Amino acid sequence: MHRTARHSAILAKITNTGSCTVADLAQRLDVSGETIRRDIKRMASQGLLRKVHGGATLPGLLHEASFEQRMTENAAAKEAIARAAAAHIADGETLSFDTGTTTACVARALTGRRGLTVVTNSLEIARTMAGASRVFMAGGELHAEIGAGLGPAAVEFVGQFRVRTAFLSAGAIDAEDGLTDFDMAEARFSRALIEAAERVIVVADQSKFGKRALVRACGIEAIDMLITDAPPPPALADRLDEAGVVVEVAG
Repeated sequence: MHRTARHSAILAKITNTGSCTVADLAQRLDVSGETIRRDIKRMASQGLLRKVHGGATLPGLLHEASFEQRMTENAAAKEAIARAAAAHIADGETLSFDTGTTTACVARALTGRRGLTVVTNSLEIARTMAGASRVFMAGGELHAEIGAGLGPAAVEFVGQFRVRTAFLSAGAIDAEDGLTDFDMAEARFSRALIEAAERVIVVADQSKFGKRALVRACGIEAIDMLITDAPPPPALADRLDEAGVVVEVAG
């Protein structure tokens, strides 16, 4: 395929999905990853897309706001979701949390419970739950911008535990791609939590629906329950129903 045709195909794919990895583009266009990386670099210099680690996105799409800023976004919805999530947890349960603003809200809503055992990589959640709960904090490389430990050490740490419920946040939720995230290390950590839990509850407000971030965390079938603030759009709702996911809309 000629370079111009490849560039058109790359732009069409990213325009449609919001982002794409080098590996996916290379497979779709039947060229090497190095060829795709050169294409992305050239297109980025022309302002057609934005080069990110492992792939590309449309300009300005794939950078999350800071953790502090996201805590103030859709705050009422997140608090309602957190209250609904907390209602599913009894004293003495074993839980795990990934790093997210909505999971942080869930932790706050659970401060009245007693005898919980918590596994997390989030400094914010660990501080919130410490005292009334027994907290195990994953180590690894500290990512100061989100206040969390990530990397192989964090994944290995959570692999030692088996918990009743894992609470996961999501960068985006799509019927086809499932849960996607903005950072590869965060997605890997989420997958480790899924493997170590009997039940997976995703807490996410409606702003995450129908979008895709760069890195796939898990498919819809890995989720047991989605707690949100509004009914999912039809395509996503159908996929959730097909996968047997319980959807709860917080009031």
